[in-house]
Amino acid sequence: MLRTKVTGLMMVLGLITPSFAQEADVKLETFFRDYLEEVFTMRPLEATQLGDHRFDHLLDELSPQARAAWLTQSRRRLETLPQDVPYAELSENGKVSYGILSDELARSIWLAENTRPFEEDPRTYGFYISDSVYSLLTQSTLPKEKNIANAIARMAEIPRVADVAKQTLTNPPRSVLETAMLQNRGAIHFYEREIFDLVGDTPQLPALRKAADAAVEALRQYQQFLETDLLPRATGEWRLGKEKFARKLELVLDAGMNAEQVLAAAEEELPRVQREMYVVARQLWSRYFPEQPLPPDDAAGRHFTIAEVIRAVSDDHGPPEKLVADARESVGRIKEFIREHDILRLPEPDRCQILEMPEFRRGNSAAYLEPALPLDPLGSSTYAVSPPPSDWSAARIRSFLEEYNRHMLQVLTIHEAYPGHYVQLEYSNRSPSLIRRTLQSGVFMEGWAVYTEQMMLDQGYGEGDLALRLNQLKFYLRTVANAVLDHRMHCTEITDAEALRFLTVDAYQSEGEARLKVIRAKQSSVQLSTYFVGRTAFYLLRQQIQRELGDQFDLGRYHEAVLDHGSVPVKYLPELVRSRLKQPR
Repeated sequence: MLRTKVTGLMMVLGLITPSFAQEADVKLETFFRDYLEEVFTMRPLEATQLGDHRFDHLLDELSPQARAAWLTQSRRRLETLPQDVPYAELSENGKVSYGILSDELARSIWLAENTRPFEEDPRTYGFYISDSVYSLLTQSTLPKEKNIANAIARMAEIPRVADVAKQTLTNPPRSVLETAMLQNRGAIHFYEREIFDLVGDTPQLPALRKAADAAVEALRQYQQFLETDLLPRATGEWRLGKEKFARKLELVLDAGMNAEQVLAAAEEELPRVQREMYVVARQLWSRYFPEQPLPPDDAAGRHFTIAEVIRAVSDDHGPPEKLVADARESVGRIKEFIREHDILRLPEPDRCQILEMPEFRRGNSAAYLEPALPLDPLGSSTYAVSPPPSDWSAARIRSFLEEYNRHMLQVLTIHEAYPGHYVQLEYSNRSPSLIRRTLQSGVFMEGWAVYTEQMMLDQGYGEGDLALRLNQLKFYLRTVANAVLDHRMHCTEITDAEALRFLTVDAYQSEGEARLKVIRAKQSSVQLSTYFVGRTAFYLLRQQIQRELGDQFDLGRYHEAVLDHGSVPVKYLPELVRSRLKQPR
């Protein structure tokens, strides 16, 4: 039975003939396929998220007993990995993939034993309630009628998921619950209206409407539970604590840096970026304040200069209803610049859509990139942009638009799409290694995206526009501040007021953006550090390789060598990139 299932998986993946020559490498790939088949059987949504559509009509069993079985499987597989795969006989590439798998198993075990998302984070259930259906209708390359049928089958499971949530959730942190309540209201709206806009005209509409009506009723009852039952007992502790934070950072970032090293590096980088911002702001002062003398060149004067110029530059924004269109408009000139300056070869065909973020995905970020799935790579990717909600006050909307002004939107598009997340993940989906395609490093992905922001401007994008450079530096300063905030929020007793002052004063963020970041820091741990740690790794590696190659350094070739290995932990990059650069482009 298991062999039959594995054979089916191999056909889905197109990997019947292994791409590695060494026998031990073949054993590793076979071991991983067997492991992944077990995962997909127990967690169908994970199969969908990776692009294996054999399980799209099913949803996970989420009982404590089922989740205990997930942990048992991970422990067993970690124990048998060295027995089934002879590490010493692996190729150098195989050893990297082995390390990625071994670390992933150890990480998943630690997270299962030390965090309680199903008990303490109601957002966890949102993946099953909304994302499980939305992804079928937006990313799967199966025929439309099949995707709709699978969506209807999954919608029938929503009442069960909501019931498990009611039985399992205990005392989540209030900030986490409030976001979950907002997202569940978005899920109700999705099943009341948005799903029919996605599907369009279809003979399956009556069955879809019937399933949607049942889902809406279940979600309304779930919303009542969240607001009247769970909210009064939402007293959980959101701080992870110094010891757990340090261990989680080590496991999740997997970058060769510990928590104290990350904090020290970020705190050292913060004033350096502020100095760069002052150099730019000083040059812009007379453009925006022609009748006023430059403020004194002391600490207070430099801070005032930066803050005032940022405020003036931020006034250049469109109306809220044009935010998505403005982001879309920036894409053409960014792509043209990448081609003309041989930054790298862009994926062809271009499968990136730029859309408005659905309500159930909104909460703490202005944009995201949802890539084509590793096991269904011919599907589309989505660069989603979130306009300010209609129920926000005029002052809050204005603050949001100032934060994401026309200059910042270009930096955001570079980060999320070209040559950031979209391009990088299209390259990642080409990796011949199943392990590297499916076990992706967040540090690599976020680090690459942040690296590209400065790199593009350094190469001439924007033609020296100082307002654009100031926004790029401000965006990078946010990356640095994220790492500091992440550590302070979870390892110290910093108050919300102190955190807000740090973000608004030291990092020049608008109050609205800063408040959202404080909420996000309470709702996650370690993730906010991935941007800075990853960017630091990419930046340092670039300097090293460029020094080594001298006049022989070719930027486009280098970038493709970096992206050629999948989204691997950055600790492996130096060896992999140097090896790739010895081969033809």
